Amino acid sequence: MKVSGFTIIRNAIKYDYPVAEAVNSILPLCDEFIIAVGDSSDSTLELVKKINSPKIKIIQTVWDETQRVGGRTFAIETDKAFQAISPESDWAFYIQADEAVHEKYYPVIRAAMEKYKDDKSVDGLLFQYKHFYGSYDYVGESWHWYRREIRVIRNDKNIFSYRDAQGFRKKPNDKLRVKLIDAFIYHYGWVKDPRAMQHKQQDWNKFYHDDSWIEKNIAKAEEFDYSNIDSLTLFDETHPYALQERISKKNWKFDYDISIKKYAFKEKIKRFVHFFTGYRIGEYKNYKIT
Repeated sequence: MKVSGFTIIRNAIKYDYPVAEAVNSILPLCDEFIIAVGDSSDSTLELVKKINSPKIKIIQTVWDETQRVGGRTFAIETDKAFQAISPESDWAFYIQADEAVHEKYYPVIRAAMEKYKDDKSVDGLLFQYKHFYGSYDYVGESWHWYRREIRVIRNDKNIFSYRDAQGFRKKPNDKLRVKLIDAFIYHYGWVKDPRAMQHKQQDWNKFYHDDSWIEKNIAKAEEFDYSNIDSLTLFDETHPYALQERISKKNWKFDYDISIKKYAFKEKIKRFVHFFTGYRIGEYKNYKIT
């Protein structure tokens, strides 16, 4: 069995993306790793080159900043990385530059890839998620965070990155048939120095919205206001080894009263229904669990 990892990155230093940590968190499971490095205004390419592994293969790309609807640029870049994967690989492991996998899940992931390698009815593996917010000590608890997503896909070039690269589909536009596994992706996209987070909010929304929307909805501030959140819970486990050094260098403080639950009315109704039926009304599912 051969496994290829792949990811995309641009301006990792400017926006404080833990791309090296993301790559290193799944590198032990991969035989090669494709990193598509976009045209950056900082030293992202040099940062990626410092990831010390012969498995790493870098491709340099130019991002199309005219694609300002739905984050389409991110999907285009992800497809470039996927297409560069060796045809000899059975599986492709996608990791975003603000995600990581804990090493405790390696056996589960590898076993699932081995089990379904020759089962062509399975297009990919579905992971569960922990979304960290504000600091490495808090996890988003409300249901506006997506609960699951596909991160391992079969090396089938009919598969493509969907919408803003959150998930995948198969030509012509079919949902992938996946197996849900007992492994989590740790998402750190909302854990940054408040200044870096504010810069990201101001700049990256340009890939989703026009200038008038940004002018109206994105606050002009030096730092991001992390206090505007509905519900968090404490994280009392360990983080992936690949993140340990970064976490030890965290230089901002964020505290939150976890007893505060500011659920929207719709979510209160959904939680009520889920409590009695186990069903989540309106949950986004860009996949078919088989």
